[in-house]
Amino acid sequence: MVQVIQAHNVSLADLEARFGLQQTESEDLFTEWFKNLPEITDLEKQDLDRVKLHFLRLVKRPPLSEETVKLVVLSPLLNLAGFYDEPFYMRGEESIEISAEDEGEVIRGRIDVLVIQEQLWLLVIESKRSSFSLLEAVPQALVYMLANPNQDKPTFGLVTNGSHFIFVKLTKQNIPKYALSDELTLLRRKNELYQVLSVLKNLSQSLS
Repeated sequence: MVQVIQAHNVSLADLEARFGLQQTESEDLFTEWFKNLPEITDLEKQDLDRVKLHFLRLVKRPPLSEETVKLVVLSPLLNLAGFYDEPFYMRGEESIEISAEDEGEVIRGRIDVLVIQEQLWLLVIESKRSSFSLLEAVPQALVYMLANPNQDKPTFGLVTNGSHFIFVKLTKQNIPKYALSDELTLLRRKNELYQVLSVLKNLSQSLS
């Protein structure tokens, strides 16, 4: 009998054991989150300052649901980064399923937001309620990224709880490897949403 495992119950150790997934600390694998980032305009900074203000106002009455996080924080970021425009299109709550060879196990889950360009998964976004630790969401995002049928090009991911953000890059040639960005947050005095948007713009410009 095939055992079905829900994606939110999978750990990094599970993925390493089942799929040979490896984390790399080398900066060379994932330069897109910090190198040659595009500048953002003063108008975009004003928009991001409003996003920060709105989030901090709402978080005074926790908890924030995943839907609120997507509405207040993710949607403005994706819009400013150009992911609502051609050649991209978006899907929400997309079902995925991956199997471990010879293990008799299937991992299933639903992606919060999936950005696609010509059937290539560019960005998998996993949003969580504001009180949720991002480290708990990283394995779930990696499950979805591993389910990408395209083996030749990397998949990028973003996990966020509204206040904190971690970017993920996965390559699947030979041995599947992934790397994480530093954690960015809008809770510091300097609004790090500026860098979050800059990374998203970098991805949209380089992959469009």
